[in-house]
Amino acid sequence: MLTQDRVTEILKEAGVLLEGHFILTSGRHSDKYLQCAKIFQYPKYAEELCAALAEKFRDDKVETVIGPAIGAIHAAYETSRQLGVRNIFSERDSEGKMALRRSFEITKGERVLVVEDVVTTGGSVREVIELVKEVGGVVVGVGSIVDRTGGTIDFGVPFKAVMSMEVVSYHPENCPLCEKKIPAIKPGSRK
Repeated sequence: MLTQDRVTEILKEAGVLLEGHFILTSGRHSDKYLQCAKIFQYPKYAEELCAALAEKFRDDKVETVIGPAIGAIHAAYETSRQLGVRNIFSERDSEGKMALRRSFEITKGERVLVVEDVVTTGGSVREVIELVKEVGGVVVGVGSIVDRTGGTIDFGVPFKAVMSMEVVSYHPENCPLCEKKIPAIKPGSRK
């Protein structure tokens, strides 16, 4: 069993957990930022974390693992490898809608696990859930390496994370970091 102390150690060793003044994708500000993509630079960390995630869904008869591109491709792959099942990813089409491309398919009734590296607002995950349902798949659950909501998010299916933490964020007009004139950076993948 992977302890929370070990997960924290991995996040620090991989340079995932950053501290400072950050503008999040949502526009809110925070003194902490998680760049979970950095985990996957190190196969030993990816294997350890995704094995722990896969274990949480071991008894759910998962047939396929899917993650939204680009951030969850590695997490979905390694989780599927740990479960011994098929892996695919979704990506945005030319209109910006989440889609199955590259000839990926989900059959009617196929049991699908949606995986994300980090859940903050859950927007991409919700889009993938809808996509899976639209093509006839059954979403058995959602898994993530890190849940930034502290366990408060509800996807309408079981949600399990290797680590759950609540990261405080502020509206820009009420940000104590701005009041202290600490320069803010926007490290996210969406500009």
